[in-house]
Amino acid sequence: MSLLRLEAVTRTVELPDDARLDILKGVDLEVNVGDHVSIVGRSGSGKTTLLNLLGLLDEPTSGALYLDDQPVGGLSSGTRDKRRGRDIGFIFQQFNLLQGRTALENAMMPLLYARGKQFWQRERIATEMLERVGLGHRLQSMPDKLSGGEQQRVSIARALVRGPRLILADEPTGALDVETGATVMRLLDDVAEQSGAALITITHDVNVAALARRHYRLDNGVLTPVVATPELASLVGVAS
Repeated sequence: MSLLRLEAVTRTVELPDDARLDILKGVDLEVNVGDHVSIVGRSGSGKTTLLNLLGLLDEPTSGALYLDDQPVGGLSSGTRDKRRGRDIGFIFQQFNLLQGRTALENAMMPLLYARGKQFWQRERIATEMLERVGLGHRLQSMPDKLSGGEQQRVSIARALVRGPRLILADEPTGALDVETGATVMRLLDDVAEQSGAALITITHDVNVAALARRHYRLDNGVLTPVVATPELASLVGVAS
């Protein structure tokens, strides 16, 4: 079932000299429930702009974006905000944890904006999610007492506590060493699969990209599908 769909999406900005900069050029992409998609691109290829569109943070200049087969363009800003908070979880290269707050408090943050049971049971929900990512023994630890991999696990737990249907991971291993990064990505893939969420990984690292089931390359604003080779898969020890 289609969860998110982009049709001929473009994004253009006006420069100070009245010139136009085409950042995205006719992007087509369909993401189904439970998908794991990787998008590889170099700096300046349009990755951040595409992430902002996928996360409902921005709107295309032309083309259409659909969520659950409903056009997003017709939604009010308030409705977009609600859909983003409920359905989309963000994981970034920089962990963005609140210093002076424990791992548990950081993981609970999105639930402060929830309603009903999710709000009243926020501590239990966050605790269970931290346990799922292997940090049940670090609930009261401050960020500066956690390793890079542990901090990223807290950020993963924070992104997942509201049960998002779509997870956007933006260079999620960029601040980690290769071994820790591979471990974190396998964990993220496992947790997403168990929860039935779709996962989109945006990265410049082919090792990280190889863990996905479908692969795309973003180059100069143009998105094209890529067939993963056995050699690419073997870089991270996954079966072709």
